[in-house]
Parts: sequence; C-alpha cells; structure tokens
Amino acid sequence: MFRRAMVSLSSLLMLAGAGLFLASPAQAATSCSGTVTYDGTVSRSGSVIGELVIYYNSSNGGTNSTCFYHRGVSYGVAASTSVQIYRCSQTSGTGDACRIAAASPEDQGSYSYQAGPVGVTGTANYCVSAIGDVWWGGKDYYVDSGTRGC
Repeated sequence: MFRRAMVSLSSLLMLAGAGLFLASPAQAATSCSGTVTYDGTVSRSGSVIGELVIYYNSSNGGTNSTCFYHRGVSYGVAASTSVQIYRCSQTSGTGDACRIAAASPEDQGSYSYQAGPVGVTGTANYCVSAIGDVWWGGKDYYVDSGTRGC
C-alpha cells in the first residue's frame, strides 16, 4: 500500500510538474480479455499469491486493460487488493519507467478473486505500465510491470 501511494504521488507530481491536466483520463469500458502483453506474479514463501496481467485489443485506437488476480492461498480470500494502468508518453523502452500521459481510475477494495478490470485507450504505438498489489499476511505484495507493449 505504501508503494502504491508513492507511485500515485510521484505520478501526480510528474503531471503537475509538466503542467498537464487530464480532464478525464482516456478510458473505456474494459474487460480482462484480449491479447496478453504482460503477465507477472508475486510470491510469498515460494508460493504465488498474486498475478498482474495486461491485455491489449485494437478498439478505440488501442485499448489496454489489466486485472490483478488472487492466486494460490489468497484465491477466494478477501484481502485489500488494487490495480491501475497507465498510458505512457513514450513509444519505446520496454521495462523502463513510464512517463504517464493518462491513467485509469484505481480499482481498490477488499476482493477475494481480483481487482479490475481497469483500462486506458489510445494506446496503439505507446507503452503502458500497470501496478497491482494484495495485502497478505501483514505485508504488501505487488507487481509493477514497468513499460510494456512498446
């Protein structure tokens, strides 16, 4: 949760520093379906407890969506879980830090199976980045994709 707060804060500062104001983030009705462009997991004591998956489809000038799934011992158990995806301003640099051009709303709550879907549009030829986490056993476990789909 601390990491999510720091990512959100740094994103807001970056947007403010650039003088950008997004009246409404580029978003559309989304689902966790399409071509998988990223899949990352997080483990506790060697067992996977969460999975961040980014999907792409060509609608709306390119739409990327993401879900953060509970896996293993966390599957079916309510826990604070969140996910958010960003459209980056860069068009290359897979794995680099995202310079955020648009952000989905964050989906955060007490979920048993997944947070999301959330999505951004206008992503054709642009990198995206997503972060998802689950609070489990008194610790925040997260996956940060870095830039993907570039």
